[in-house]
Amino acid sequence: MKLLDILKFSEEYLKKYSFSKPRLESEKVIAFVLKLDRITLYAYFDMELTLEQKEKIKDYLKVMARKRVTFDELPKEELEKESEKDFSSENRELLLKSMDYLKKNDVLDSKLDVEYIFAHVLNVKRAILSMNLKREITAKEKEEIRTLLYKRAKEKKPLQYILGEWEFYGLPFKVDERVLIPRADTEILVEQCKFILKEIESPKVLDIGTGSGAISVTIAKEIPTSSVLGADISLEALEVAVENRKLNDVEKNLKFIKSDVFSNIKDIDFDMIISNPPYIPQEEYEELMPEVKLHEPKGALTDKGDGYYFYEKISSEAPAHLKEGGYLAFEVGYNQAQEVSKMMEKNNFDIVAIVRDYGGIERVVIGRKNGEKVVNETN
Repeated sequence: MKLLDILKFSEEYLKKYSFSKPRLESEKVIAFVLKLDRITLYAYFDMELTLEQKEKIKDYLKVMARKRVTFDELPKEELEKESEKDFSSENRELLLKSMDYLKKNDVLDSKLDVEYIFAHVLNVKRAILSMNLKREITAKEKEEIRTLLYKRAKEKKPLQYILGEWEFYGLPFKVDERVLIPRADTEILVEQCKFILKEIESPKVLDIGTGSGAISVTIAKEIPTSSVLGADISLEALEVAVENRKLNDVEKNLKFIKSDVFSNIKDIDFDMIISNPPYIPQEEYEELMPEVKLHEPKGALTDKGDGYYFYEKISSEAPAHLKEGGYLAFEVGYNQAQEVSKMMEKNNFDIVAIVRDYGGIERVVIGRKNGEKVVNETN
């Protein structure tokens, strides 16, 4: 039962006993039991309460109802005794030791990772973790924290897979080792495509190599009038994509299909084809950090060649599946934009945009089938 549900229950309970301000009284009780400031209570609306916390809240409500007293009128001795239990110092020491442990095991951003792991186990948002350190961390929670820290430090498991969920373009996405972790660079691809698609009435979009569904789900969410098809050769990846479609409530305008590039794609009237294909050359793949090489799916990272196989294949086959004037949009590697542009031009695409990422690297290439040639480099 989540905090918001408990709050509603408590308010209804006190209403039955004719409390004049049942919501306020409920907030005071719950904030006290959870050792939170009442004004920040709603930041924890999806927090799962422990059985002990729920029972304590019920006990206070019962006493208030039986004695017909407000929370502020409850016996102060008992409240003061409870309020003395502050585990902040102990918990902060545990945080620091955890950060040191990750740092000694060569985890680059040990502070960030520890905060995410603690917030995950304690079921709070990382931004307000520090406000939730007054309560005792149970033995069970400590054991779970230790397990996750070990996975991060020794097994080099990426934080995103440990948490099981990651944010992309402001939306939540389930992620595990069946799919590539959504990255910020890909948000630039989505943003540029969105600008174009918003100018098209009911656009029809194909996302090749959809993986977790990050691109296709986001496009479907951001442009509700669109019709989006996500394709991937991996059934395991498509299982994750389907979960994310449901999680983000875009089941009406997003479908998925198993397809090796265009092998199972029959439609020939897409307004846009988008792809973030495997583009890391095999020799560079061998040098990747262990978090990536040991855990993320190899087939989503490299074409086992020079990194250009899928750009060539998609560029050559895309025209047959696009409307006249339709767009082809790629995410590319740090030194690939110019070569990919040449491939697209060879296949009857005019380059309309080469967009740089936040590090100044040419990251997105967009071409238009038979479109008017307008090269636009965005910094």
